[in-house]
Amino acid sequence: MIVRIFMDQQYRLADDTHAALNDIDDAVVAAVDAGDPEGYAREFAKLLAFVREKGTPLADDELIGSDVLIPADDFSFAEAGQEFTGEGLVPDPAEA
Repeated sequence: MIVRIFMDQQYRLADDTHAALNDIDDAVVAAVDAGDPEGYAREFAKLLAFVREKGTPLADDELIGSDVLIPADDFSFAEAGQEFTGEGLVPDPAEA
């Protein structure tokens, strides 16, 4: 799976990380739905850290479409209310 973090880069994540990534994404959605800005900040930071720690950055000359697009680190709680809805940004593993 290829994940792009805006204002950062693209990362290649192993298929066996998809479920864990989806779980963190679901936690971000739950925090947004609950109106919990602190929970959102905590879970969104986990999402970004997971991609950066578990993923391998793509080379600058490697052009591959992204499967998942994640906003930049400074994405606000108000902005998250527009994006982190429903199933979130990461499709469920069975749908991918």
